[in-house]
Amino acid sequence: MFPSKSEKSFPKLGHDHNSCIADALRNADEICKSKGLRFTALRRRVLEIIWAKHEPTGAYNILEELSTNKARAAPPTVYRALDFLLKHGFVHKIESLNAFVGCDKFGDTHAGQFLICEKCNQVGELDDPEIAALIEKKAASIGFKVGQPTVEILGVCGDCGTPADG
Repeated sequence: MFPSKSEKSFPKLGHDHNSCIADALRNADEICKSKGLRFTALRRRVLEIIWAKHEPTGAYNILEELSTNKARAAPPTVYRALDFLLKHGFVHKIESLNAFVGCDKFGDTHAGQFLICEKCNQVGELDDPEIAALIEKKAASIGFKVGQPTVEILGVCGDCGTPADG
């Protein structure tokens, strides 16, 4: 069973994302105000699109969603918004999928371990300092300095079945 914080990151199927979206936007707005950062309408809308579901969202999906709302944006503009959101800890990039997910640690820098369901595509985030410390320890033992450790684990979430169901 996941700890309660991870349950929020890996919701049940049919989960109403409205509260997640509202929390993410409110927290991003507060963090930006406290740090003197510009939380532009485009950055806000990109964050909202990413938080609209707990599945990885690619940049071109974001562009497509923006175009349906008549808020046209060029790819470089969306990538700049994504860079801002990444830099300030509002989203994570799932490298293996070249896609983005919202971060419920709102602005905190941390090592993420991502559980990616191969059936429903939802992503759950663990933030286990023991895993991060073990990675750093093992890497240091061979003379490697870890930058930003990100672990991506493919499997099956509790709603889609157990890994033994295969």
